[in-house]
Amino acid sequence: SFCSNFDMALSSILTEAEIAAGLQSCQADNTFDYKTFFVKVGLNSKSKDQVAKVFGILDQDRSGFIEEEELKLFLKNFSASARALTDAETKAFLAAGDSDGDGKIGVDGKSVLIKR
Repeated sequence: SFCSNFDMALSSILTEAEIAAGLQSCQADNTFDYKTFFVKVGLNSKSKDQVAKVFGILDQDRSGFIEEEELKLFLKNFSASARALTDAETKAFLAAGDSDGDGKIGVDGKSVLIKR
């Protein structure tokens, strides 16, 4: 099923402890900060290849882009019990990675987000 593939793919890149630390940092509404989150889960120290894998997992409809709807559920990819992002968080996250203003994050935008 989608979930188990997902967990397997993600756990080959991130440890449970890293994921837990990331989720811990943004439990309350409007406390999600993508920079903090990526640092906590250790994504900023992963290889380009690993980052691309994570991006592929988040891009649930395989469009090559992460859309607002997919971003909203970003945290749920890391844990089924995690919350959805608020509209404000989703918009801030989207704005940070949307390099060309088309309302979604493409492959170039994701490296900007993670390495910034």
